[in-house]
Amino acid sequence: MRLNQNILLLGKKVVLVPYTSEHVPRYHEWMKSEELQRLTASEPLTLEQEYAMQRSWRDDADKCTFIVLDAAKRQAQPGHSEESCMAGDVNLFLTDPGDPSLGEIEVMIAEPSCRGQGLGTEAVLMMLLYGVTRLGLTKFEAKIGQGNEPSIRMFRKLHFEQVAVSSVFQEVTLRLMMSEPERQWLLEQTSHVQEKPYREGTSEPC
Repeated sequence: MRLNQNILLLGKKVVLVPYTSEHVPRYHEWMKSEELQRLTASEPLTLEQEYAMQRSWRDDADKCTFIVLDAAKRQAQPGHSEESCMAGDVNLFLTDPGDPSLGEIEVMIAEPSCRGQGLGTEAVLMMLLYGVTRLGLTKFEAKIGQGNEPSIRMFRKLHFEQVAVSSVFQEVTLRLMMSEPERQWLLEQTSHVQEKPYREGTSEPC
């Protein structure tokens, strides 16, 4: 999605930046993991295919992707490449043409050293905020593998409720309806988040 290609979201634990070609090699290394392939229901891609996928995700109007950076590493290593601070990614898919207010959200904390520290929770909160305030979304769904208990627990803590279980796909669907009380709760949880230009004037060529 080109809408977010020049936006940086600054949180306490994570920094969200657009998915650019700079991030592809590290992302490609992550996705060689059989565990991550299973958790994300993904097939392994070649490096060339991964670059093509990054360009597609940048250009597709129905996909919004941010790379999750570890804010502590980024602060401790000023001037270093973002690749060395990468923790995972967070995505919004606008998959229902009949309901533009619905977004499917997913998060992956791929770097083992970054797990269990609340990075995924803050990344999801920040992406919910972006979806509500910038994309006009009022409903969110998360589809999670039945065996991924940590992720299911995290989304439940963020007020998502289970609405379906698929034995065929072995996944659980959770949903959050952004009522006014939920919207106020979200704004309180993300009051510290700052939106800044991402590498102003140096966005990727079309």
